[in-house]
Amino acid sequence: MSQKHDGENERLRVPPPLLKHRIASGRGAMEQPNVTQEQAALTPTFWLAVLLTGVAAGLFGDFLMWVLALSERLAFDRRSGSFQAAVMRSSDLHRVLTLALAGVLGSIMWFLIRRYFPHERSEIDDSLWNGDGELGIKRSFLTSIASEVVIGMGASIGREAAPKLMGGASGSVLSHWFKLSPAQKRLLVACGGGAGLAAVYNVPLGGAIFAAEVLLGSFALPTVLPALACSLVATLVGWIYLPSHATYPDIPDYRFSASLMVWSVIAGIIIGLLAVVYVRVIGWCAHHRAKGSSIFVIMPLAFLAVGLLGIQYPELFGNGQTLAHEAFLGVGGVGLLFALFALKPFVTSLMLGSGAAGGVFTPFLATGALFGAFFGAVWIHMWPGAPVGAFALVGAAAMIGASMQAPLVGIVLVLELTHSGFSIMIPILCATLIATFLVRHIDGYSIYSARLPRRSDA
Repeated sequence: MSQKHDGENERLRVPPPLLKHRIASGRGAMEQPNVTQEQAALTPTFWLAVLLTGVAAGLFGDFLMWVLALSERLAFDRRSGSFQAAVMRSSDLHRVLTLALAGVLGSIMWFLIRRYFPHERSEIDDSLWNGDGELGIKRSFLTSIASEVVIGMGASIGREAAPKLMGGASGSVLSHWFKLSPAQKRLLVACGGGAGLAAVYNVPLGGAIFAAEVLLGSFALPTVLPALACSLVATLVGWIYLPSHATYPDIPDYRFSASLMVWSVIAGIIIGLLAVVYVRVIGWCAHHRAKGSSIFVIMPLAFLAVGLLGIQYPELFGNGQTLAHEAFLGVGGVGLLFALFALKPFVTSLMLGSGAAGGVFTPFLATGALFGAFFGAVWIHMWPGAPVGAFALVGAAAMIGASMQAPLVGIVLVLELTHSGFSIMIPILCATLIATFLVRHIDGYSIYSARLPRRSDA
C-alpha cells in the first residue's frame, strides 16, 4: 500500500510517525520496507493486548511447568536433581508400568477432549498459517494439561507445545475482548505463542524470533516489536515460579578451533540429510495418528513399547532435556551417544503417532546434541583440538535450525538456552546454514509443516 507525498511514492505506516517534517534530503521516513506495517495497526489498544497476552503466557507457563513437576514427583518421586536421575533410581518394572499407565491415561484424556470439543482449534501453527488465528481456550487448556501430565510420567515428547499453545490461545481470547482486527489478532496470537516458549525456557529473544521467523515469517519492525515485548513480559512473569538462570547451566565457554570448523561443514551436510528423514517420519506418524476409539489400544501399546525399550535405555524417558545437557557437557560414551541419537526421534514419532499431543523441539534439540557429541567424539580421534561438548552445541543448533526451517531460531535458542557458544559462532553458523539449505532444497518441510492435518481434517 502506498500514498503520494510531494510527488513521491511512500509506504503507509499505521499509525504514522509523529514528526511529519522531512529531513534535508526530502526522502520519506517510511521508504525502508522493514519499518512499515500495512495490515496490523499497532494502536494503543493493541499494545495493551500485547502486554496482557505476555502476562497470561507467563502465568500459564508457570502453571503448566508446575503440573509437569507435580507429575514427575508423583511418577518418579523427583524432588531434586534431574528428571533423568529420578528415572534411573526407579526399578525397571516401575518405569515400564508408569509409562504404560501414562498411555492409558493419555488415551482417555485425548479421546474425551477430541470428542467433546471437536470444533475448537488447538493447533496454533495451522490456525495461523491456514486460518484466522482462532484457538479454542477449553480444548487448548485441556490438551496442554494432558500433554504435561504424560511427559511428567515419562513420555518422549516436548514440553514446549503446551505453553506455546496457551500463549496463543490467550492472544486469541484477548483479541475478542479488545475487538481487534483480523490482522491484529493473528499477530497477537503469534506473539503469545512465542511468549509461551520464552517463558518456560527463559529465552525472551528466542521466543520473539520464533514468533517472527516461524509463526509469521516476517522480520518487519511492526512484527518484531510486539513479539519482543510479549516475550519479555512473559519471561519476567515466568520468573515468579521458574528459574531465571540458563535452562542448561554450567556449559563451558568452548573455543574456536580449525578442527571444529572443518567438522562443522561435514556435520552440516549429514545433519541436513538426517533432518529430511526425521521430518518425513514425523509427518508420516502425524498423518497416520491414531483417531477415535483406536487410541485406547494404540497409545497404551506404543507407550508400553517405549517403556520396554527404556529397560535398556532409560535415558529415552522424558523430553530429552537431560540428554542434551549431558551432551553439551561432553558426558557419555560413544556407543551410548550413538544409540540415543538414533532412537530418540523415532521414539518421539511413535508417541505422536499413537495420538499424543506434544512438542518436538527438545527431542530434536537432544537428537542434534547427541549426534554432535557422537560424531565429535569420533572426529577428535582423527583431528584433536576441540572438546566433545563444542560439537554437541554445533549439532544442536544445526538440527533445530534445519528441522524447523528457521536457522536464526535454532542459533539464538541454543545460545540463550546455554548462555554459551559465542566463541564458536562461526562453526555454529556454518553447520546450521548448510543443514537448513539442504532440507529446504531437498524436501522443504519442517517439523511443524509436516504435522499439519489434511484440510478436511482441520
